Amino acid sequence: QVQLVESGGGLVQAGGSLRLSCAASGSIFNINAMGWYRQRPGKQRELVARITSGGSTDYADSVKGRFTISRDNAKNTVSLQMNSLKPEDTAVYYCNLDDRGLGYVFDYWGQGTQVTVSS
Repeated sequence: QVQLVESGGGLVQAGGSLRLSCAASGSIFNINAMGWYRQRPGKQRELVARITSGGSTDYADSVKGRFTISRDNAKNTVSLQMNSLKPEDTAVYYCNLDDRGLGYVFDYWGQGTQVTVSS
């Protein structure tokens, strides 16, 4: 069993910054990637940023230049630095871990952390 524990959400004014962190523990075999997704009110869950074990990153167009994802492979943690926040960034943010190898794929999710950006 794998646990993802998120922290760092909260309320911030537009233009402000927040840093989300996620720590993974448990029976992890081979982390292919870790990332952050979000679900805005009335919307489907969407990718925010993702980083592979090799350090390759992928960002949603809406956050490029404002958000930065980083990872500590030794500690199985992933962080998301969010700057210049906008009201439309308001969402529940979920940490994701993609554990895959030959013949298997396991997809794990955190419980979610609320980010609210006031105008």
